[in-house]
Amino acid sequence: MKPDQLPADFQPAVANQQFAFSCHPGVPCFTECCRELDLALTPYDVLRLKQALHLSSGRLLEEYVIIEWEEQQLFPTCYLTMVDDGRASCIFVREAGCSVYGDRPGSCRAYPVGRGASRTTAQEATESLVLIREAHCRGFAAASPQTIGAYLLDQGLAPYNRFNDALLPLLQHPHLQHKTFRPSRRQLDQYILALYNLDQFRVEMTEGRITLRSPLTPQQLTGLTGDDQELLLLGIRWLMQEFFDE
Repeated sequence: MKPDQLPADFQPAVANQQFAFSCHPGVPCFTECCRELDLALTPYDVLRLKQALHLSSGRLLEEYVIIEWEEQQLFPTCYLTMVDDGRASCIFVREAGCSVYGDRPGSCRAYPVGRGASRTTAQEATESLVLIREAHCRGFAAASPQTIGAYLLDQGLAPYNRFNDALLPLLQHPHLQHKTFRPSRRQLDQYILALYNLDQFRVEMTEGRITLRSPLTPQQLTGLTGDDQELLLLGIRWLMQEFFDE
């Protein structure tokens, strides 16, 4: 999105830019950003939440996730369930703060910074940043200056960015950009299975109902024996095969 197309609260930013921000229970607006929002979840967000809650991915999707898809979308979007309390509060927010703070979604960690990424011809991700200054937020009032890059690093964004960027070859594939591919209903189900319902995807692969054309490497095999992160990468690889014959 070009700078002149950004919402009024969004300002283009760069990693070495200085800013002051702090969020804690002493800030008057504490947890206000956890209400009245549509929180889209990435596959890695769901992976971290299901591990934190000690739930299977299928159970997490049933209890905490709303999956939406409309005709104009290529792929479904998974949203975190909100509480019907008149304020659409996050299901995990409490008076003391976030009950899954250590495994909170990446967009929650990054706030008030937003990050986008695009795939370059060198197969590397180029990121773009925005600083979000919403009227209700008082976190900018009393804090020591730091760079945006240092703030994001301190918030533990590195693994989130790594796995989100691993999706770029799939989500920004040339066939999608040139509109020469549109997923079928079966492929939409495959998308949710391989990226969000990892435990069932593991069962399908272990029992031979899902296969890759190339033999699994020792590292990929760890995904079948319990490593959810490797399994997510394996899911991306399988979707590239099924969607784009790669």
